[in-house]
Amino acid sequence: MYFLIQVKFLADLAFDNIDANLFTWSVLGFLMLLIILGIIGLLWNIKWCKDDTDTIIIKSSKNITDQHFLGYLSIFILFALSFDLTKVSMFCVFLLIIISVGIVYINNKLFYINPLLNILGFNFYEISYIKDEKQQTRTAKMFYRGSLQTDSEPRRVKLKNDNFSFIEKKK
Repeated sequence: MYFLIQVKFLADLAFDNIDANLFTWSVLGFLMLLIILGIIGLLWNIKWCKDDTDTIIIKSSKNITDQHFLGYLSIFILFALSFDLTKVSMFCVFLLIIISVGIVYINNKLFYINPLLNILGFNFYEISYIKDEKQQTRTAKMFYRGSLQTDSEPRRVKLKNDNFSFIEKKK
């Protein structure tokens, strides 16, 4: 969404639809900061995270990426196109909406509603798995790039929590 808003801003600047003043450049800088922080957070969780890697055996998996994705995307595309962030009042409302949505999504563990991850090829799965010798079946929601097949071959995963982990590809 931040990228869409930034493209709208830059197109408006290019065609002189908005003034190139300090506030406009500040909003563009803020949006770029949010984009960069999002990319760093994603890379941190996928590549640089030092969490322990566990071996699990996936017993069942269900792709749940599509459950709310289109609703999320359509709301934010309309939001991104209709808000005039060159006005301070609209920018304040934008900030309040972003903060509110972030709080609701984090409190309700809706991490899988993330268009960037989906665009990058990740799907969100609800899985049942066995982690240890006790053979206890557990459930979790995890990201996996591509289509996750259920099989008896062990997989490696950095188990952050039951709602936000990445399953590694088979080697």
